[in-house]
Amino acid sequence: MKTTQSTGYHSEHYYKKLTRQVWILIVLVSLIPLLLVNGFIALKFNTSYKEKTLENIKLIFLKHKIYIENFLNEKISNILLISDIYSFEELKSEDTLKKIFDNLKSNYGNVFVDIGVIDNEGNQISYVGPFKLKGINYKKEKWYNEAKNNIFYISDVFLGFRKLPHFIISVKKTANQKTYLIRATIDFFYFNKIVENIKIGHSGVAYIVNEDGKLQTSENPILESQSNIIKDILQKNDSRQGINYFEKKNELQELNIYLISKLENKNWYLIFQQPKKLAFGDLYFTQKIGIISLVLSTIFIVALSYLITRNLVRHIKKIDKEKEIMNEQIIEAGKLASLGELAAGIAHEINNPVAIMVEEAGWLEDILEESIQDRGKIEEFSRSLRQIKTQGKRCKEITHKLLSFARRIDSRVSKIQINEVINEVISLSARRAKFSNIKIKSILSPGLPEIYASPSELQQVFLNLINNSIDAIDEKKGGLITISTKRAKNQIICEITDTGCGIPKANLSRIFDPFFTTKPVGKGTGLGLSICYGIIKKMGGDIKVESEIGKGTTFTIYLPINKQGGENES
Repeated sequence: MKTTQSTGYHSEHYYKKLTRQVWILIVLVSLIPLLLVNGFIALKFNTSYKEKTLENIKLIFLKHKIYIENFLNEKISNILLISDIYSFEELKSEDTLKKIFDNLKSNYGNVFVDIGVIDNEGNQISYVGPFKLKGINYKKEKWYNEAKNNIFYISDVFLGFRKLPHFIISVKKTANQKTYLIRATIDFFYFNKIVENIKIGHSGVAYIVNEDGKLQTSENPILESQSNIIKDILQKNDSRQGINYFEKKNELQELNIYLISKLENKNWYLIFQQPKKLAFGDLYFTQKIGIISLVLSTIFIVALSYLITRNLVRHIKKIDKEKEIMNEQIIEAGKLASLGELAAGIAHEINNPVAIMVEEAGWLEDILEESIQDRGKIEEFSRSLRQIKTQGKRCKEITHKLLSFARRIDSRVSKIQINEVINEVISLSARRAKFSNIKIKSILSPGLPEIYASPSELQQVFLNLINNSIDAIDEKKGGLITISTKRAKNQIICEITDTGCGIPKANLSRIFDPFFTTKPVGKGTGLGLSICYGIIKKMGGDIKVESEIGKGTTFTIYLPINKQGGENES
């Protein structure tokens, strides 16, 4: 049988563990306020700095967005003005159209690439520009079918008949109950420079995509590789919020910031992206300085706390040695008190076999005075000897149980069967219970697994609880003590229930306190339940009490299964 010896005081391993725990505690107590204060300040600073930086970026982004919208609205207004001033018949004339185009070029430079008029059938009947597009029919072109359903229209970027990227601005008008379009092509590269002309810090790029995520500005291999990110941003974008902010990692796992906003009068989205480490570069530099300062402070606190802890644990070790000696004395005192309560019952228990032995010895003396030659007398002599031997063994068994309980507490832990311990204690308490007109009933569940515990300490627990139950029951009325065991998951549950006077509700929270007792002076030390509580807790279990005045009290003990006890190091 494997046992674990508990020394008179905690082992060196315990104090090493305690040193670590106290050291960690002191470090935490010292560092937590420092970290909380620094963390709070850093959080406020970071939040404030990020908000201001982000607001600044959003402000620049918003101004740029407004500039692009104003540019497009201005070009639409130019075409609308032309459609209001000139009639369809005038616009059909290439001379008139050329004058209009020249006027646009003189006022806006190379913004307009060409201009043309398209009739109701989709034919470009008048055109001025560098491409040969007069007479082209646009009836099957996507942009034309969308344009003819809108008063004014801005197309997506496409190649078209000229095989170059461009987009068109058009205005729909009506003449002789027939619609026609005045369309103009905006210089793609000029517009692209406007879009890309947003710089925040030393990096960042702006571009426009349509609602499908396709670029409407210059092709960029880097942006093409981020098409999935762009589509994801478009799905999560909420146009009602104006400018939306996102953080996403690219294919190189670099974190970028993204600002996105829908352009007015067009299903285009302006997007600005920049590496986050560059957008908040100054903030990150300040954070590094703060972290270095914090690390140096932490090293100093850890070193100083270790010196303090080492000296503190030395004093604790000395105090623990003295405390352990006092605890052993208290437990022994409680054991002696229990023995005193058992003494009367044990005396009566031993008195009967001793009286029989005395009577048999007298009978033997009488036989010896007569003739031992009488064979019948020899048989009587033999019977008396057997009776003396039987009663002697009975006395020995009783005194053995008493001495077994009376010997000094052995805290060694071994595998034990809880039912066997309970039966032993019941046999010790049965005589005292009988004299007090009390019946002890045991309902012990068979087949319970063995547990790791100190047998003598468990005996002390059950004896104290049974003695308390006996004291709580009126001798005149008598009563019942029920002891039961059962298994519940990884625990064995023991219940000791009596039909005594009960415990007042006000005392229930104090009954496990040392030296607390409700018994008359001289009948109780107030240590019994305190000792029980300490022993059960040391085994890793728990003890609870329920009581009702006039009905009785139930103590419930929970003992763990498959948990090897030993030296208490917690």
